[in-house]
Amino acid sequence: MMTHTKLCAVMVCLCFGQSIEAQTRDHDITLEDYFTLGNIGAFAVSPNGAMVAWTEGRWQEDLNRRNQDLWVLSKATKTYERLTFDPAGEGNPQWGPEGRWIYFTTSRTREGEDTPPYDGSTQVWRLRPEGGELFPVTRVKGGVDHYQISQDGYALYYVTGKKHVEPDAWKALRTTFNDLEYGHGVVEFGRVHKLDLRNWRDELLVDENRVIGEMAVSPSGRYIAMITTPTEELITNEGWSHVDVYDTTNRKVIRLEDRRWREDAPSPYGWIVNLTWSDDETKLAFRVDFDGYPGEAFVAHFDDGEPTISVLQRPDEVTISGQMTWFPGTHDLCFLADDHARKRLYRVRQIGREGHGSAVTMTPGDEVISGFGFSRSGNDTIVLRSSLTHMPDLFELKDGGADASYRRLTNINPQVDSWKLPQIQIVTWVSDDGTPVEGLLELPPDYEPSDGPLPLVVSIHGGPTACSHFEFRYWIYGRTLFPAKGWAVFDPNYRGSTGYGDAFLIDLIQNKNNLDVQDIRSGIDALIDRGIADPEQLAVTGWSNGGYLTNCLIVADQRFKAASSGAGVFDTVMQWEIEDTPGHVVNYSGGLPWDQSTKMQDSSPLYNVDQVVTPTLIHVGENDARVPAQHSRALHRSLHHYLNVPCELVVYPGEGHGLSKLSHRKAKMMWDHAWFEHYVLKQSASEDD
Repeated sequence: MMTHTKLCAVMVCLCFGQSIEAQTRDHDITLEDYFTLGNIGAFAVSPNGAMVAWTEGRWQEDLNRRNQDLWVLSKATKTYERLTFDPAGEGNPQWGPEGRWIYFTTSRTREGEDTPPYDGSTQVWRLRPEGGELFPVTRVKGGVDHYQISQDGYALYYVTGKKHVEPDAWKALRTTFNDLEYGHGVVEFGRVHKLDLRNWRDELLVDENRVIGEMAVSPSGRYIAMITTPTEELITNEGWSHVDVYDTTNRKVIRLEDRRWREDAPSPYGWIVNLTWSDDETKLAFRVDFDGYPGEAFVAHFDDGEPTISVLQRPDEVTISGQMTWFPGTHDLCFLADDHARKRLYRVRQIGREGHGSAVTMTPGDEVISGFGFSRSGNDTIVLRSSLTHMPDLFELKDGGADASYRRLTNINPQVDSWKLPQIQIVTWVSDDGTPVEGLLELPPDYEPSDGPLPLVVSIHGGPTACSHFEFRYWIYGRTLFPAKGWAVFDPNYRGSTGYGDAFLIDLIQNKNNLDVQDIRSGIDALIDRGIADPEQLAVTGWSNGGYLTNCLIVADQRFKAASSGAGVFDTVMQWEIEDTPGHVVNYSGGLPWDQSTKMQDSSPLYNVDQVVTPTLIHVGENDARVPAQHSRALHRSLHHYLNVPCELVVYPGEGHGLSKLSHRKAKMMWDHAWFEHYVLKQSASEDD
């Protein structure tokens, strides 16, 4: 039964400007500490900048997962409050005008009810920031996919689904046997509705036989921009997606000409994301991301007849890699970008029809900014900021640029203030071909150089079009807990990582299982030469592309005493055949399997797996669509049944590409530590293992 949340439910007082270093750091970090951590998800700044709403995820043992609840901060009263307590979880907070309502999505149920909004479908709800009763705004059968509140607050735009069966010779059979899964021919198209919040009348605006993956309504409501695909298959996002713009004045849809990010791009398999309108709705910006190539931001100009497209002139050396939006009242585009293990907020001023503008860094220095938001006037800027001593929290950014300063607004993990944190530093080395490479090194809290070399865990990030950031991070793939137990953790930003310039990123094209492996191995050598890593106590771990590189490394290098391979590719051709985004393989291999069979074989650990001697622990989610479990099963079969290499396969029921259940994350961490302690720490003392 739904609980009506009152203001007095939870209140957390925070004194602004308090030092997070004031508390004595005397707590030794444990595995269980991981499950005490909360994380801030989506957040939204109120129109007048006086409040911030966000969703906060907390692990709940009774649910066996994280649950997202809605919180709100008042800058005036210097307090923040939890507004919801339902296990359904909340998401996508948005403010109504004047800050009178907070809108959000949730999937609520109520005993004895099987109709919306209490049937478990996703609906839009709203709540006063001071608390009170929750009100369901939509009650749509099948639920709502996307939504946006109009700038004036009088309307809610939302997307619903409509099942469609292709009208071909097989329609009757597909319809008769509708409980079967078909490779194509059955799809759920999206429809855009406008709900008037004054008279509660609903109007269907767009019904164009398109799947709608994202929607952005222009400030006046004239335009509705949509990222659309022909089907729901994820594969159609990476080469068959479009930007369609519905004009409410003539009820027509304009499709933006896509030559710049298809035919003229280094790869046609780009993903369109992050639609955002300027306040005067003359400019629509969006980003196109590519596997293996730098993402680009594009601007469609609607101020002179047919829209024209320009490419944003981004700063050198950085890779646009996150949120993007227009600064209020201007033609200045703000975005997040990676730069040498930092993630900063950038602002490109006065973007014209050619995409040119002067770029400034709003958050210079050793900053990792993972989100940002503005008040309606632009006078208030809130960022989600982490550092070497705290996980992401909300800060108010003052005087961006060279004079940037921050005022801390939240401290959602105060327990961390007493933890003995790892020593985190940037390390550099030169790869075998002369290329400079960087990475992160985590050392135990009390480590001194005179202590001598340490057992080393090589923790490899995924992507590979991603990077590891210069911040405190406690997660299930190695960082923080291993240093707490006396290990060093090496997290290399190998070739293909973002934030080191376009050439460094593109170098990996047709060089997987080559330059990336070379960069990591040379980094390990450098740490051994510097007396940090013990060459007789090396371990390697990673997930996704990190799991793939773990497989590559144990094939190429027999120094590792233990490995933990998570959701890693074993055979590149099989990956193209069965993953949900095969353009990734096509990009990195330089073509399709029938054109690049040799290149794909060269990038596959399978064909030299007989070189492996490293005891290997293998993890994978049962329902992983990105790197399906067949890879992990094939690796286990090779090592266990044919090569007699110590190994174990752990398959997590019901999980996808990541592990969402508390019990599964705990199992993964406990297995890794037990495996590494057995095969690495005991290996040098005994030959009986």
